[in-house]
Amino acid sequence: MIGGNTQAKLQKRTAGEKNVLGESEHTWAPVADLLGWLDYTGEVSEYEKYKTKLAESTHVFICDYQVLEAADPHDLRMAIGGVEFDVLYIDDPMALHEQLEFYLKKVG
Repeated sequence: MIGGNTQAKLQKRTAGEKNVLGESEHTWAPVADLLGWLDYTGEVSEYEKYKTKLAESTHVFICDYQVLEAADPHDLRMAIGGVEFDVLYIDDPMALHEQLEFYLKKVG
């Protein structure tokens, strides 16, 4: 059990309503409340030239494993302490179902 000291809200973008211009105004629906650890990974990486997801991430959130509704990470965000993060990648290391690692990019 990993436990943690940080509450995070995982949210999924929904289509939402059309505005007067015909554009979709996205809304965010809750997916899961997670307890885990948030760590800063830095913004500079030796792999930056490869444009990998891990090089773009600024933070990683690690929590106990749980089955999540299937979703494209591009449609997910995480809210932690009033700060929003884009979800770049979700990893279940070695498919052991022991923990989840969310690679995040701070956006707000």
